[in-house]
Amino acid sequence: MSNKWPQLDYLSWRETCSALHLYLQIAGKYRLAHTPWLNHSWNATFYVTPSGLTSSPIPDGPGIEILFDFQDHLVVGTSGDGRKASFALGPSTVAAFHANFVRLVSELGGTPTFNGQPNEVPHPVPFSEDHRERPYDRDAVQRFHHALMAVDRVFKTFRTSFLGKSSPVHLFWGSFDLAVTRFSGRRAPLHGGGIPALPDDVAQEAYDREVSSAGFWPGGGGIDYPAFYAYAYPAPNGFRGASVRPDAAFWHDGLSEFILPYDAVRAAADGDEALLAFLVSTYEATAELGGWDRDLLEGAQGRPAQVRPPDAELPKNAHSSTDEAVEREDGASKGRYRIVLDGVEAEMTYSRAGEGLIIIDHTDVPGALRGRKVGERLVRQAVEDARREGVAIIPLCPFAKAQIDRHPEWQDVLRRS
Repeated sequence: MSNKWPQLDYLSWRETCSALHLYLQIAGKYRLAHTPWLNHSWNATFYVTPSGLTSSPIPDGPGIEILFDFQDHLVVGTSGDGRKASFALGPSTVAAFHANFVRLVSELGGTPTFNGQPNEVPHPVPFSEDHRERPYDRDAVQRFHHALMAVDRVFKTFRTSFLGKSSPVHLFWGSFDLAVTRFSGRRAPLHGGGIPALPDDVAQEAYDREVSSAGFWPGGGGIDYPAFYAYAYPAPNGFRGASVRPDAAFWHDGLSEFILPYDAVRAAADGDEALLAFLVSTYEATAELGGWDRDLLEGAQGRPAQVRPPDAELPKNAHSSTDEAVEREDGASKGRYRIVLDGVEAEMTYSRAGEGLIIIDHTDVPGALRGRKVGERLVRQAVEDARREGVAIIPLCPFAKAQIDRHPEWQDVLRRS
């Protein structure tokens, strides 16, 4: 299959997709039962491989790995003492898959004990009691796997430009989505829970920090087509009205998140770039409107065999070889600060509100300059100029506000109400 963005028609394979979802839940619940908890349920997810989806090693018995092989259509178990067992993926019932999986784990020297109830699906039936016949469309499963490979590649590229806490690119078997999540580093309000067939404490732990999350669904759960999604928790004011790219992306009122249809990526001249534009623009909307410390959290996109330049604090009064002067363009009503490094310009704009007040309204630091404290230097220059000129600053721009909040020594220039 040469097309890295293969055709996916959810409606034509949704019964197979539903069965695969439940099969992954069985294996995922086994992993969950035997793996120490890791924040945000990261201890229970699956990862994309060239063959399919893997659990990674599970600390049960001699150590067990479960692989869903979508090339040969097998569930393969491998143990740390050299044992191997497998059974075929094909038309079946959930109950039969459950019995085969329990037998496989036992053959590998593991203990096949885990919760037997599905999560995050309508009208859940215990795995061992679900005797409805399910189809298995081998071609559709292979196309799905090739799509996962493409999504995984782009998500991992996107992940390289974030220096803060970030999740792996991993598949959640509860909601059946491949996801990647960025964190601001701040606590979030307690989540209200209420997700069907998911304990509230799991949802509340998953969202106990501010996040910007993106992912890929094969379909279902409110949309009958494969799609990418992006959301923020908590969603900052103005998030739903943010401008995001590409043009095919839109806000979905029912899901309360941005959606980009998979077919729009597949039809794009460069699908990777179209998806990256969606990931970057939705994250930037979260970070900008939410006042994330972008200068601290972001860096340039990673490149093969190229070490990222260090971003350590310089000693006071030290001079960086990459320092360039911050320039100011000041007008009667508006102005901006700009700096150019390696031919790339960053800017911070402001407007005047009377004789003694300026309002910083926007900061734009291109990705190539992230992680070099360029935004911080722009704000610092504005603070120094405000002191010299005896004017006050209103940091309407969330980035500028976050910078001033982080530097108490700058706060003397803030307008006092």
